[in-house]
Amino acid sequence: MVNRNYNRPVLIKGARIVDPGRGIDAVGDVLTQEGRIASAGPVLAPSDVPDGTHSIPANGLVAAPGFIDLHCHLREPGYEYKETIATGTAAAARGGFTTLCCMPNTDPAIDNEAVVELVRRRSDADAVVRVFPIGAVTKGRKGKELAEMEELASAGVVAYSDDGDPVYDPNIMRLSLTYTLDLGMPVINHCQENGLCCGGVMAEGWIATRLGLPGIPASAEEAMVSRDLSLAEMTGGWLHLAHLSTAGSVDLVRQARQRGVSVTCEVCPQHLYLTDEWALGYQGDLRCTAGPRNYDTSTKVYPPLRSRKDVEALIEGLAEGVIDCIATDHAPHEVASKQVTYQDASFGISVLETALGSLMSLVHDGRISLSTLVDRLTVGPSRVLGPSFEKYATLETGTPADLVLFDPNAEWTVDTRRFASKGRNTPLEGVELKGRVVTTMVDGRLVYQDYGD
Repeated sequence: MVNRNYNRPVLIKGARIVDPGRGIDAVGDVLTQEGRIASAGPVLAPSDVPDGTHSIPANGLVAAPGFIDLHCHLREPGYEYKETIATGTAAAARGGFTTLCCMPNTDPAIDNEAVVELVRRRSDADAVVRVFPIGAVTKGRKGKELAEMEELASAGVVAYSDDGDPVYDPNIMRLSLTYTLDLGMPVINHCQENGLCCGGVMAEGWIATRLGLPGIPASAEEAMVSRDLSLAEMTGGWLHLAHLSTAGSVDLVRQARQRGVSVTCEVCPQHLYLTDEWALGYQGDLRCTAGPRNYDTSTKVYPPLRSRKDVEALIEGLAEGVIDCIATDHAPHEVASKQVTYQDASFGISVLETALGSLMSLVHDGRISLSTLVDRLTVGPSRVLGPSFEKYATLETGTPADLVLFDPNAEWTVDTRRFASKGRNTPLEGVELKGRVVTTMVDGRLVYQDYGD
């Protein structure tokens, strides 16, 4: 997973330290030593810095715990032509993510101990950031029979999901939620009522009508969200809702929380930044060198990009804490899966390398604070994953030295030719973003550095 040959001590000097887990937002120094945080706080005296320390000047930069992504697709095993653990984790490092939880829609599915072990071995060999597998809820992700959830827990999975497909059978979902009471890990459901999708490829609405494309109504998500909340309330089990995209879903979660239902949820960068108008070629006031692209298949994602009203509700839910965290749902595809008609194109966007830049627009626009954004990328996902992940979401002394250093004001243009990911499928090609990762560390090792031209 991560090379344990630690580099020499590293001093990040004069950064704005944003560590929501400790309630810190102040300028200071961060010192790492032997793979752990030695200090993260006030400026250090020269006598407190070990000889041979590598110093990184960080005036104007932000130092934060490394981001945790509890929902991404690394495609390995089975779909290495789309992504591998090596390329996916390299992309993660460029995006400031130091921990990834990979979904089980692989071939074979991550539904037994042997496949978990395969993913762990390949991660040990090839990954530059931490990788934790998520186990399937049902055998083969076919929705017919529960996987051996206890065996998967013993093998090292950190959650359960059939993502890419919902757990469609309500009784199987009920049973899986019941098992979470003993296993202490959430079931992450992909909220999609297939009977309401009707072959849709984008959000139902006037834009789909204008483009002549079949739409997916908001109720396709909200009906499944409502069902799962009811089952979680019935069982007391641990439910996590993946990639919320509608205003109605936010309201359903808000109401469930008021009733005491044990539920957490996530939102993706694309659903906070993009709308369905992008499929029509509209990019608002953004600067884009690529120009508008009608029927751009890189905008095809599930859940679909929605209206501005939905985006506003998601941002509000994120700010107030109804939505616990941000997860990328990084879904890389090879060119052939996207250079087809909109109806035939695969669902999914490559997100890891553009996440921070797009999310920083919320900070620059005054929609959320920088501390809130970092919280939703660190503390939020760690709480979903459980107490064992708390040490990855803070810069507290003695914790693993997983951190990101980024320039919140650096402007850069998305150029997919420079992606580490095999997936170049993003509608942000040519778009100018503001906020760029310059250094990522895992276990005190510099796994990515880029200070620009």
